[in-house]
Amino acid sequence: MPLIPRRLHRLPTAEVMALIALLTLTACSPASASSTVTPTPAVSSHGHPSPAPSGSPAAAPGHHGSRVAFDPAKIPQGSQGSSRERVRRTGQQPTPGGGRSAFRTVCLYSHMNNDDPIVFPGRPGASHLHVYWGNTGTNAASTAESIAGSGNSTCRGGIINRSAYWAPAVIDTRTRAPIAPELIHVYYKSGYQGSWPKQIRPMPTGLRMIAGSAKAGTHQPYTSWSCWKAAVKVPTIPRCAADDFVTMTLEFPQCWDGRNLDSPDHKSHMAYGRWGRGCPTSHPVPIPVISFQVLYRVTGRTDTSGWRLASDTYDPRRPGGYSIHGDWFNGWRPDIENTWVNRCVRRPVSCGAHMLGDGRVMDGDC
Repeated sequence: MPLIPRRLHRLPTAEVMALIALLTLTACSPASASSTVTPTPAVSSHGHPSPAPSGSPAAAPGHHGSRVAFDPAKIPQGSQGSSRERVRRTGQQPTPGGGRSAFRTVCLYSHMNNDDPIVFPGRPGASHLHVYWGNTGTNAASTAESIAGSGNSTCRGGIINRSAYWAPAVIDTRTRAPIAPELIHVYYKSGYQGSWPKQIRPMPTGLRMIAGSAKAGTHQPYTSWSCWKAAVKVPTIPRCAADDFVTMTLEFPQCWDGRNLDSPDHKSHMAYGRWGRGCPTSHPVPIPVISFQVLYRVTGRTDTSGWRLASDTYDPRRPGGYSIHGDWFNGWRPDIENTWVNRCVRRPVSCGAHMLGDGRVMDGDC
């Protein structure tokens, strides 16, 4: 965790947290993240199925089946993650959250493959190319049991959080090279979508869901792109200045039906809340609002003009990035999840990107 100068303690909490996030990014330079337009070709060391070659921009039908062409030999190597529980007691406590609350973790890039254990369980190679964070063992064969009980983790805290987070990979269509993200911020918040901190309940073991649509060809709600330092939201992949980050943001629905851990479309067991109303009666259980912020480093040699999501199979003359979507599969250790939900999310406080809210912190490689 970066040290914050004493004079900055007088700033509003939101501004301090934004600065902490920026300093975190500056301090994180994982070997897996490429600083050039084309990542160094490497083969994943995690033992996952190799991605099937994608010979045409649209190779297979289905929700996640259409794909943008890429070169499997250019998939960048990711972090091997940690096999340990990385938690220690420091006595550090949350800061006031101004009526809302937030818990956040940071995860390094793990691996890529053409799998999707939610949409295409047991069918390796059936999807467009995905990029993964968190559980290093995530592939087509993953189940609730394997997510919770096996695999290293690339997230802070190590294997206390074996959750799997994934999204369509970014591909440079000029070189057919998949681009390694610098990292992902995963937020778990309350005070949004109409539900307040004390209403939030922990996420059940095995819950999984999808947000956004792989078929989208226009702007979608709850999704955006931006340059990290500018923070102006746009619907497609922007051109950012050197020493900045192209940032993809996606927010998941907060309201659970209270019964189903999944649904046939992987969405209908969840619903978005509404300001002033909270969760609908059909989905009465509010869980933390989960959101992704995926960051791609920009250098003086980066050209994003050819960047597209692996699922951007609409007219290639149009800008890339409309088909933002993401998948989340719960793999938190239940006692740890209950701690940060009760100490960080059900109270109007901010736990930053490392505090569990009870005097313990999560350590990580970033």
